[in-house]
Amino acid sequence: MLSLGKLQINLRFRSDCTIFVPMKVSIVIPVYNVEATLRTCVESAKVEAFDDWEMILVDDGSKDGSPALCDKLAQEDRHIRVLHKPNGGLSDARNAGIDAARGEYLSFVDSDDTLQRGTLEHMVRIMDEHPEYDILEFPVSIGHGGPRQRELSLSAHEYRQAADYWIDGEAFRHAYACNKVYRRQLFDAVRYPRGRVFEDVHVLPQLLRRARTVATTTEGLYYYRYNPDSITNTADGEALNDLLEAHIQVLTKEKWLWEGKDVKAYYAHVLNIQLDVCDQTGRRPVLPHMPYRGTAKLRLLQWLGMERLCLCHKIMHRMTKLFG
Repeated sequence: MLSLGKLQINLRFRSDCTIFVPMKVSIVIPVYNVEATLRTCVESAKVEAFDDWEMILVDDGSKDGSPALCDKLAQEDRHIRVLHKPNGGLSDARNAGIDAARGEYLSFVDSDDTLQRGTLEHMVRIMDEHPEYDILEFPVSIGHGGPRQRELSLSAHEYRQAADYWIDGEAFRHAYACNKVYRRQLFDAVRYPRGRVFEDVHVLPQLLRRARTVATTTEGLYYYRYNPDSITNTADGEALNDLLEAHIQVLTKEKWLWEGKDVKAYYAHVLNIQLDVCDQTGRRPVLPHMPYRGTAKLRLLQWLGMERLCLCHKIMHRMTKLFG
């Protein structure tokens, strides 16, 4: 600690003698071949209400003009830092940003998306007013600009039990990394899995295990831009199998996230993923059969069993494609 009269400044040092000045919030933006959208993304995510923020652009081995644009943006704004690294995928880029982050809070933005003006200022203000909050989630415009654009609207709510958030708040439907602000320390022992698709669903349960209170707010908005080539819109059977494995992990090994709750809606959600995996890969179902009823598919599951239900789903899917 340096003491200059009444002014005290806390400095952190790495082993390479780089001085780390603490920040209020770190904004991590993975960058890969997004020269056309990057500047708009960066401008939307800048913070104007206070000065102690940083933006980390992680150039993940881009082949277009993104690396040079990252450097130019950093020259234009002292809040922006750039990390250039070999291509390792979205998870690897996020992890590099987490490792470099100095903020008390951490937020992720995808480089082809944008934020409503002032969103991060609002989130930081709420987090400062509620030191018990470890995760704060805000609304999303999903598929923004596309044919099926819809808004994930959230109420102002506090969840002191992770199961309340996962099941009652249906967080399993919107486990996105990018419409949330996190207390940085949640990531001390958590990183995104390399080589996984739908990596957000693998990581959020780990963060919830460490969080004290999760809150949702009506303020702010994340514009998740419609991209016909995105993972969400082009997910094949193997990608969906990654998503299925993440949910099966919750159902079998993370029971604290749902025990004591009415999980019909959650199980029906995972069952739909299992049916699609069977349809697209031909693999036998691996989802445990649980005695939940409610939807038509759950009732059919009780009657037919998992394998027959998968077969019926596959036949119906083929007939629908054949006859429209």
